[in-house]
Amino acid sequence: MATQTHINTKKQLTVFTIFLTVYALLALGMYLVMPLEQIVPQQVSVPEVSIPPWQIGLANAVIILVVYGLLGLLGYWFARRLGLSPIYREGAGWHAWFVWPMLIGLGVGVILVVVDQIFAMSRSWDGFLHPAFPLSLIASATAGIGEEILFRGFVMGLWAFLLNLLLRRRSGTRVALWVGNIVAALAFSAGHLPSAMFLLGVTSPAELPPLVLMEGVLLNSFIGLVAGERYMRDGLVAAIGVHFWADIVWHVLWPIMGLGA
Repeated sequence: MATQTHINTKKQLTVFTIFLTVYALLALGMYLVMPLEQIVPQQVSVPEVSIPPWQIGLANAVIILVVYGLLGLLGYWFARRLGLSPIYREGAGWHAWFVWPMLIGLGVGVILVVVDQIFAMSRSWDGFLHPAFPLSLIASATAGIGEEILFRGFVMGLWAFLLNLLLRRRSGTRVALWVGNIVAALAFSAGHLPSAMFLLGVTSPAELPPLVLMEGVLLNSFIGLVAGERYMRDGLVAAIGVHFWADIVWHVLWPIMGLGA
């Protein structure tokens, strides 16, 4: 775990604002340039709506700026109290925020594909959803930014902060961070179960076949733990990079090869 006591708050928050703005603009752009039928998964019937797509996209962008902006600021506060580099580790160089996250993320993506193919030999369903290209590229970016702000910055930060208050006398910050990482990874995994529930037409995670539930928890928890480790070491930007590049392999390259589910 890398700690950094001297933080340039203005630069850190400027970088965060850039990522948040990109997230909001991508969400808006999807509705401006793509038909609603391409944004919603093919298995979902699209109801007729009288609201223009640009208004839906604008509403999403505003929600992102407000909600994820607040979550990000809370995550920033938690990280500072835990002695972490909130957004990026200053002075670490571009390898810390780009090269290593890219290499690790690509490796994680390959592992996801391999594990998925192992499970595919014994499952009787079509597998997890992959957005159609080029939506898959945009989805990889929005998920990488939004989900890392939520799960690594906020959820992991909140749990680690609370646990650290209890363990401070025993120098338990590292333990608190890893427990927070595990909690955030499990929450991240739970957040992806609805797609499997929808595909199989069930209303509760308990109704999912054990192998489907096991695969979903295993794959998403794995990427969450790796992203969390990078977050502890190099900040939110590194976690976003791991998530983005893993999704590029999983949601973009693998389906384009015609081998994904």
